[in-house]
Parts: sequence; structure tokens; C-alpha cells
Amino acid sequence: MTAQDKISRYSPEFDVAVRGDTITADRYITREWMELENKHLWPKVWHLGGVLADLEEEGDFIRHNFGKESVVMVKQADGSVKAFYNTCPHRGNRLVLGDVGSAPRLTCGYHGWQFDPDGTLVHVQDPDDFAGGNPCGKVTLSELRCDTWGPFVFWCMDDDVAPLHEWLWPYTERLAGYKLDNWVRVFNVSADCDFNWKIIRDNFNESYHLPTIHPELATFINDGLPTTVFEMYENGHNAMWMIGHQATSRKDYVSGDVPPGLYEAAEAWGIDPKDYRGRTADIREAVIKAKRERGADAGYDYSSMTDQQLVDYFHCTLFPNLTITMSPEQCQILRTEPHPTDPEKCVFQHWCLYPPNAKMPEVLTPVGMAPLRHDAIARHSTYGDGVSVGYVADQDLSIGTTQQQGLNSRGFKGCLLPGQEKRVQRFHEKLNDMVLGHPTKARE
Repeated sequence: MTAQDKISRYSPEFDVAVRGDTITADRYITREWMELENKHLWPKVWHLGGVLADLEEEGDFIRHNFGKESVVMVKQADGSVKAFYNTCPHRGNRLVLGDVGSAPRLTCGYHGWQFDPDGTLVHVQDPDDFAGGNPCGKVTLSELRCDTWGPFVFWCMDDDVAPLHEWLWPYTERLAGYKLDNWVRVFNVSADCDFNWKIIRDNFNESYHLPTIHPELATFINDGLPTTVFEMYENGHNAMWMIGHQATSRKDYVSGDVPPGLYEAAEAWGIDPKDYRGRTADIREAVIKAKRERGADAGYDYSSMTDQQLVDYFHCTLFPNLTITMSPEQCQILRTEPHPTDPEKCVFQHWCLYPPNAKMPEVLTPVGMAPLRHDAIARHSTYGDGVSVGYVADQDLSIGTTQQQGLNSRGFKGCLLPGQEKRVQRFHEKLNDMVLGHPTKARE
């Protein structure tokens, strides 16, 4: 791809030129690419490790397994959070085996070595049997960088990576109006999948698939290219603004009755959809007005949100593997992480956070209603076993295995992309620069 399709709207302020590197199949299927990612990519980015709601008191901890690594984030006495590699300095045994927990000391289950929350060794068996004397107070767990943003905890393996709040740009600014700090993670699910982690990343870097994979969204999200704005940033992140509370412009949903989805969205704010027959596009402005007038009575704080944020969908993709999809009543986290050893497998994670609302004891999650409390739905499964990771997410994952199979074909020569998939092209060129250290040959 060397030219931008003129019907795709790329922000003139936030656009990045692409070279047209061939998106090769080896990056999805070979152990060589996987090892290069482990060496050159994953240490060089910030990783979302968990939520602060799991770290309320000193000694509370979160474990995050990532590939072959495992990281433990621990609440400190001063209220800060520290992150450590989950390995005992004695002989390498993993210290923490559960995802969340609390303990005054981290204790190795092999020989009983104990560490304070700040990572300092405070107890060993037979302390006088060491050539250098008692190791307590001298030995510490191996520490990583750790920081927080909103309700989230992040960690990073490399000291040279930009500080978290700088690395997150521009989302610290763009998402400030949602006031995410006290939002509640209600939905926390994950699944083992039979495809490379980048397949779903490609999927979240484009909206080309919406009419075919998610046709039901078209009745209340306008996925038409003239109305969707794409942004790409030099740091590798990108974004997509999609008009919400308005049906797609790809079909005529304006001249007739208000379609399902948009109908219910209007009713939820006391708007009679029948009054908008033949002018369904006007519902968006009516919802903005209703939210401004009645939002507080419904238990929401919309005071710092723009009109656009009240009704539209902001799809933020953080390089390389994290997506945040924002609406005023829900924050979705969508992420794929590499399998520890198999390049043709990954782990998919799906979280949904909701603003606290005393007038709403239940919220609508991707699998139905659930209590508005921390991790009301939390589970891990294997994709294809019949356990949903969310209706729309199920649709996204449905193409993963067949695409992985197709990428193994001798007949695949590299991707052929339209202009609206420029973000996919940019993603892989950023990968080439970091993982390979050079571009790949442009597709002829």
C-alpha cells in the first residue's frame, strides 16, 4: 500500500506516512519471530498489569503472567505500588501462584524464604549457613518499573522506555473527561486461543470488518468512512472516532423507522423513537441534550465530557497489544498476549469498567446484566468451548483460527490493504523497525 484511499478520513494533525512494507506470514507463524519479539519488543513497552481495586492495603498483590515472564505488583506501606519479577533469588522458584491475594510477606513455597512487601529478604532457613553471612536485609527481589494511571497499574522491563504518562500520550489528555479513576471493573474474562496475538491486533487496527463481522452494530454506530476519523501517532499508538447514536451511512437508515439498537438507545433517555421517523440521524443530538439535562438524576457525572464523548465511541489502540474502547458508561479493555512457547497461540483478555452509580445496582456487560461490583464476572476459558468472552468479542475471535490457518499457506504472499487499513500497515512497519531493525520489502 503506497497511497491513501481518499474516502478514508485521516486526521491532518495526526497522520504518519507508511512505506508499504510487505506484511509477511513469518511474523505470525515462526518461533524465530516470536524470539525476536521477546528480545526487542516486549521489554520496550509498558504492560497493563491490573487494577488498583485489587491493591487496597499494604501487602495486597497482583500477579500478571506474560509469556514466560511473571510479574508481581505489591501495595506498599506508603500507598505506592512496586513490581517484582515473580522469581525467588534462591533457586528461581515462582513465589506467587495466584492472580490476586494479600500477605504480610511473600513466601517461597520451596524452602520458605520470605520477603517484605518492598522486596527485601527477611527470613531464611539456617541463616548462618551462607558463606557471606546471613543474607537477610541484603538480598532483594528483582524490581521492575511500576506506575499507575486512572484505575490501572502498569509495569515495564526496560529503564530506557519513556515514563508511563509520557508513553500513554495522547490518551492521558483525550480520556481525562471520563474521570476513570474510580471506575469499577465488573467484567474480567480471558481465553486461550489458537492464533498469533497479532491477528486480533490487526483486527482492532481497522474497522473494515464491521459490516461483515458485526453487522448488528450498524444500527447505532455509524461505521461509514466519510464520518469516521482515523488518527495515527509517531509513538505507534492510533485512534478511531466513530459517531454513536447514529446508524451507518452505508445503508439508508434515515428515511424510515428508527432501527433496533438505536431505538432502544433513544428510549433509554426518554426519547420517543416514533417522533424521529424519517430523520433518525437527529437522535444523536436529542440524546446529547437528554444526557445534559437528566444525567445527574440518573446517577452519572457527565460534567467534564464533551458532547462528542457523551454519544460517540473512541477506539484507542496502544502499541503494540492494548486497546481501550471508550463510551461514557463503559470502558472496554481488549488485549492479546503471546503464548509462552507457541507462536500460533495467544491469550485474549477482555475487561469492562463502569462508572460508580448509586442508582444503578446492575450494569449491562458483554454477556448480560451483572452487579455493579468489582469482578462480578471473572473467568478464564478456552475459545471455542462455548464460554463467551462477550458477544462482539466472540465475533472478533471467530476469524482468528481460520486466518492463522490461511497464513500458513504457500499461497499467501503478503497483505493487500485498502486505505482505511493504513493503521494495520503502520502497526507492522513499527514492528519491523523494533523487532527486525529494518523494513521488509514492499509488496509488488
